[in-house]
Amino acid sequence: MYEEAGVKGKLGRLLGVFEQNQDRKHRTYVYVLTVPELLEDWEDSVSTGRKPEWFKVEVAIKVLLCHKPVHAEYLEKLKLGGSPTNGNSMALALPDNDP
Repeated sequence: MYEEAGVKGKLGRLLGVFEQNQDRKHRTYVYVLTVPELLEDWEDSVSTGRKPEWFKVEVAIKVLLCHKPVHAEYLEKLKLGGSPTNGNSMALALPDNDP
């Protein structure tokens, strides 16, 4: 997360595992990340101009349901299981560079 979004944090519980490519058996493990520190500038932001955006979990789920429904499932699991921030959780979204 530091390289991609300029955030440092503490890795929490596993929310789930999803397969992006069943033929190649590519799996992605999704964890809760508690973020106490946000950087204004980091290497990727300087070279690409990309900045992270933060959304309330409910808003992130709605957006993901339209574009990446598998990802939305894991945020639903976060809502169901509670969060270390007492319901004030925010989800980080980065611009999608996929064509």
